[in-house]
Amino acid sequence: MKKEPFRLSALQVQWLLIVGFATVGYALYLRYLAIENSPTALACDAGLQTWLCKTRLTATWLFRHSVFGGAAIVIGVLHVLRPSIVTLTAGLIVAGAGIVLYNIVLSGIAIGLLILGFARPAPATS
Repeated sequence: MKKEPFRLSALQVQWLLIVGFATVGYALYLRYLAIENSPTALACDAGLQTWLCKTRLTATWLFRHSVFGGAAIVIGVLHVLRPSIVTLTAGLIVAGAGIVLYNIVLSGIAIGLLILGFARPAPATS
């Protein structure tokens, strides 16, 4: 019996488009209005305690330690081993944020792994 390759339905593609654009949009907002914006950075470094400053602090810690890229690689490998919409969505979220937030190399490799997941057969359903 020939196994069919992993394919997405139209609804799943729309879901991935929404999630992808939302993730990259929020990462761009965070990068250019919180991390790289000088007045915001100076205010946060001076001790301002707002949700934006706490999010900025968390995001900078995450990209300094390559958490976005590392998580994207792990999810990408899982997606190659067993492709599903769940791993594809999680990988898209983490890799999209990683590319915008300075983890370009690892996140780019992870996106390549996510694409390779389409060459694998779909998991068997019982």
